[in-house]
Amino acid sequence: MQVSDDLYLGNMSRSRLLPAFQSAQDPTINQGIGPMGRIAFYNIVPATKGAATLVALHALSAGTPLPLHAGAGITAALAPDGSGKTVYQLDVPRALSFTSTVDLSAINVTVSGFDYYGQAVTQTLALGNNTTVNTLKAFASVLSVVPDTTNAGTITGGTADIFGLPFAITDAGYIMPKWKSVLAQDGGTFVAAVTTDPNTAALGDVRGTYAPSDSADGSKRLVVWMHLTASQVGPNATVNSAIGVVPA
Repeated sequence: MQVSDDLYLGNMSRSRLLPAFQSAQDPTINQGIGPMGRIAFYNIVPATKGAATLVALHALSAGTPLPLHAGAGITAALAPDGSGKTVYQLDVPRALSFTSTVDLSAINVTVSGFDYYGQAVTQTLALGNNTTVNTLKAFASVLSVVPDTTNAGTITGGTADIFGLPFAITDAGYIMPKWKSVLAQDGGTFVAAVTTDPNTAALGDVRGTYAPSDSADGSKRLVVWMHLTASQVGPNATVNSAIGVVPA
């Protein structure tokens, strides 16, 4: 993520977020998580989505994790919580997709993984009826996908063209998305951050998501200008306002 010179959010824990911005060169940072009047820039070139890049065609067994693999744009890595478990790292934080060829709409899968900041994230999602459904939350990495019902019907799992934002954006007026080097603002789909606290596995992303106006292909660049508010930067800023409430 690329932002203004004296405000940088890297992959750090929530408990260390505030101290990480303290700077003798800019004393105002000590009063919040960054100076007032900031515009942050999120800059990514997402890989092409894949319907089976995470889960190859597989039947469902209640309570048994589906076998995961590292398809195109995904790599195996160690979980950021220090557990030593294997996770499947996505190219950028993005929603997951699950595709069925029969009616599995009465079945839920629970996806567990981690977000951009290494926080644990869980999403419970109803499967579709011969269609594709997408998670509401964006995942940086995936630990497991577990169905709640046994069924001979099969699904695949992969990535969607819905991308997680690095700051909690609660209103479309705070962002200006640019896509594939076009000067005009992109007309994609923005979903605002869910501010319900505590968050649950059924709710959406705590920072919000953006889906561009057409498909990613590994070369189109998404740049999102984000106007940060007084609750995110400055003397009264809070971590929850900056990066959202703790996700489920």
